[in-house]
Amino acid sequence: MGLLTYAAVAAGAAGSVAAVPLVLGAVGFGSAGILAGSVAAKMMSAAAIANGGGVAAGSTVAVLQSVGMAGLSGSATAAVGSVGGTLGAIIAAIV
Repeated sequence: MGLLTYAAVAAGAAGSVAAVPLVLGAVGFGSAGILAGSVAAKMMSAAAIANGGGVAAGSTVAVLQSVGMAGLSGSATAAVGSVGGTLGAIIAAIV
C-alpha cells in the first residue's frame, strides 16, 4: 500500500466520524432534541403514527435521536470509522 492509500484510509475514517453529527444536525436531530419542522420531525411523526402514537424504543428514529443528542458511543465511532476507512481504501484503489 502506498502513501495515497494510507492517506485515503485516514481521511475516510476521520471524515466519516466527523460527518455523522453534522449530517444528523442538518436533518434535525440536534443536541437539544428533534427540531420542529425538520426532516427528523417528519420521520418521528411517521414513526409515531405507525406505532399507534409513540416512537418504539430501538427504532431508527429513536437511535438517530440518541446519537444526535449524545453523540456516537465508542463502539459506534469505531464502526463508522472502519466503514469510512474502508471506503477511503476502495477509492484509493480505484484512483
